[in-house]
Amino acid sequence: MFKTFRVAVVIPCYRVEATVTDVVAKIPEFVDWIIAVNDASPDGTQAVLQSIPDPRMVLLKHETNQGVGGAMATGYEEALRRDADIVVKLDGDGQMDPPFMRHLVEPIAEEICDYAKGNRFLHFQALKKMPWSRKIGNISLTFLTKLASGYWHTFDPQNGYLAIRTDYLRALDLDRLRSRRYFFENEMLIRLNVESARVLDCPMPSVYAGEVSSLRIGKVLTYFPYFLTRGFLSRLFHRYVLRDFSVVIPLYLFGGFSFLFGLLFGLFALVVRIAPQVIGSFGVSLRTRGTMLHELSAILPVDPNVPLPSATVMLSVLPLMLGVQFLLQGLLIDILSTPRVERPTWHYEK
Repeated sequence: MFKTFRVAVVIPCYRVEATVTDVVAKIPEFVDWIIAVNDASPDGTQAVLQSIPDPRMVLLKHETNQGVGGAMATGYEEALRRDADIVVKLDGDGQMDPPFMRHLVEPIAEEICDYAKGNRFLHFQALKKMPWSRKIGNISLTFLTKLASGYWHTFDPQNGYLAIRTDYLRALDLDRLRSRRYFFENEMLIRLNVESARVLDCPMPSVYAGEVSSLRIGKVLTYFPYFLTRGFLSRLFHRYVLRDFSVVIPLYLFGGFSFLFGLLFGLFALVVRIAPQVIGSFGVSLRTRGTMLHELSAILPVDPNVPLPSATVMLSVLPLMLGVQFLLQGLLIDILSTPRVERPTWHYEK
C-alpha cells in the first residue's frame, strides 16, 4: 500500500521468460498485487511465472494471443475486481525500471494528476541510449497523437510505463482497449480526454540491451494514422457533442468544409489551366480535343497567356484562408479545454 492507496501492477507477458523474474523481484514493497497476464506466450513464460515465489502474484492466462491491449484489459478487470485504487502498467521485458513506479504513483496519490506516464525524452541520459529507430517512430507519432488526444503538453505517446487512478479506469471501455493491440497507449489518452482526466509526464529512464523494437516505420505510417483519425473524430463527438456541445464542432466543420472547397477549386482551376498540354499528351484527336477545350473555356480561360479573373482566384484563396483560420480557432479552443495539471512534468530526485 502506498500511503492509503492500494496499488496493483499489471504485467502483460509475451516471450519474457528470460526477464520477467528479475522484473518482479525489483517491484517495490508498497505494491499490493502483481497481476501477470500470460498472453498465450509460446515459450516458457508460464512456467517461469508459476515458479516466482512472491505472494503478491496473481497469474492469468489467455488461450489466444490478444496483444498488449487485450492483456491489459484482462489485468485491469482483475485489478478493479480487487478494488485497487491505483493501477500501474509494467512490461515484463526489463526495459522499464520497477523502482521508478514510485514517481508515477506519487503524483496520483497527492492528487496532482489522474494519469501519470513516463516520458523518455525528458530523461536526457537515457535518451542517448534509445535506438534511432525508436526515436524516429516516437517523434513521428507524437504530433498525430497530440491532435487526436487533445493532450498537447504530453510527449512520447508510445511509452507504456503508466499509472492510472481506478476512478477513471472504471469509466473507460475496456473492450475497446482490448481490440487496440499496439494502439493501446494512444487509445488510453484519447478516452481519458473525453473523461477530462489530468495527464502528467514523468521523466523516465529506459533500459535497452539490443532488443528488437516492435515499432516499425511502416506501421507508424499506415496503421496508426487511420486509428488516430478515427480516435480524433470519436473524441470530438463524445466530448463536444454528447457531453457538452461546444463551438469547437462548428469551427472544425466550417473550417474543414471551407478549406477543402478552396483547395479543390484551386486544383480544378490548375488542371483546367494546363488542360491543353495534358489533353494533347494523351494523343486525343483534334476534334475531340477542340470539344473538350471549348467546354473547359466556358468555365475558365484555358489560354495560359490570359490571366485568371480575380474572382476566380479569390474563390479559391478566400475559402482556403478562412478554412485555416476556423481550424486554428477550433484547435486553440480544444487545447485550452484540455484538463491541466499544476506542473506539466513531475521531477524527482535521482
